[in-house]
Amino acid sequence: MPTSAWTPTARLRGLKPVRLNNPKVWRTEILAGLVVALALIPEAISFSIIAGVDPAVGLFASFTMAVVISVVGGRRAMISAATGAVALVIAPLNRDHGLGYLIAAVILAGIIQIALGFLGVAKLMRFVPRSVMVGFVNALAILIFTTQVPELRDVPWAVYPLLVGGLALMVFFPRITKAVPAPLVSIVILTAITVAAGIAVPTVGDKGELPSSLPVPGLPDVPFTMDTLTIIAPYAFAMALVGLMESLMTAKLVDDITDTHSSKTRESIGQGIANIVTGFFGGMGGCAMIGQTMINVKVSGARTRLSTFLAGAFLMVLCIVFGPVVSDIPMAALVAVMVMVSFATFDWHSIAPKTLKRMPAGEITVMVITVVVVVATDNLAIGVVVGSVTAMIIFAKRVAHLAHVSAVSDPDGTTVVYSVTGELFFASSNDLVGQFDYAGDPDRIVIDLSAAHIWDASSVAALDAIETKYVQRGKTVEIIGLNDPSADLHGKLSGELTSH
Repeated sequence: MPTSAWTPTARLRGLKPVRLNNPKVWRTEILAGLVVALALIPEAISFSIIAGVDPAVGLFASFTMAVVISVVGGRRAMISAATGAVALVIAPLNRDHGLGYLIAAVILAGIIQIALGFLGVAKLMRFVPRSVMVGFVNALAILIFTTQVPELRDVPWAVYPLLVGGLALMVFFPRITKAVPAPLVSIVILTAITVAAGIAVPTVGDKGELPSSLPVPGLPDVPFTMDTLTIIAPYAFAMALVGLMESLMTAKLVDDITDTHSSKTRESIGQGIANIVTGFFGGMGGCAMIGQTMINVKVSGARTRLSTFLAGAFLMVLCIVFGPVVSDIPMAALVAVMVMVSFATFDWHSIAPKTLKRMPAGEITVMVITVVVVVATDNLAIGVVVGSVTAMIIFAKRVAHLAHVSAVSDPDGTTVVYSVTGELFFASSNDLVGQFDYAGDPDRIVIDLSAAHIWDASSVAALDAIETKYVQRGKTVEIIGLNDPSADLHGKLSGELTSH
């Protein structure tokens, strides 16, 4: 394990290094890992049910994903485990072809993620605008909250006071001391109350049977043929994309929370390695878990790889050694933890009246669309893609109106100079052709592009069309003022974009 989470970026920002030779850091990381492990158990079981597999398959996946990613991942303190998004993708494959094909798809998905990592897919994160990121965070908070609602339906009345008590403990206990994470205190106290008083409420054990032994490595039980590859490839590719999208977005969110930098390329490759290992150990695969990561980083204050490693290690210890005790934990205690996480995750500043008054309408639109799509589809990746595309369309429409053409005639009336300003690309160049007086202009036309920039072939084609219209009327056109990149692009493409 690395002894420090200190990075050059953090050093430049003046942040204090996080070192594991500090006893307080050890305590924080260990307790954070324990809290996350407790919260992982019912979620992993629930995701196993969604995927249609035995609970042990989801628990094994959470164990191996967390342990492996703690070593090979690019974002410290981020939790990776079995997730609902991955479960939804691979559930049809398990239903139609069985567990062996699901495991094979997990391994192939890991290979694809490694390939995408080396190809630089992580660099695409720079194209995700802030409004999409805010929408992503708010949608995530809503999803975390809504996933807890089923746990509060058709349950004994005692669940509700337990929930309120758990929330109160997490709000007020930190005022007494922050030495022990409030979620852990809440879980322990509520479990002790329900067991001592014999209160009959839903518990972790009601979600499914916990495994009694460690997973054993092995090959997936499938024929190694092209037919198998044809069956699993679409599911593996979808899982790879969804897993990377959620993991990279979560890593970026943790970067912002901790004010530190992480390697997105390493994280992409690490996710692939973790899924390959998980597949060989019979797990259902996974990716970064946003809710558990928020528990680890934002609620518990973890900052190093140790908490991630211990979350996976404690998960197996709790299941195998303390299974009967863990089974008695009331679900109300874990629901209270997740409700607190949802409230802490939501960006309340983004919907404050003062913020909404100052924010451009386009930014608000993108944020709302991202939230609506994510909540409607239960898929964070789809919401991010739709939000990003919407942001690009709004940006392109806004920038398209920044291109202007103004004409100045020479005193002798033999030449007219058109000054073009702004960014010329496919959206703005479409209107360029109609801003010239082809019939009324004199014999010599000068187009000055010193205040403009050519970005794409559409702009070059538009300039060619303008020149052609003048030539057809026996007039000459001269283009001047091109900067070096624009001149290079114009020189390569001019005259080559239309058939002869």
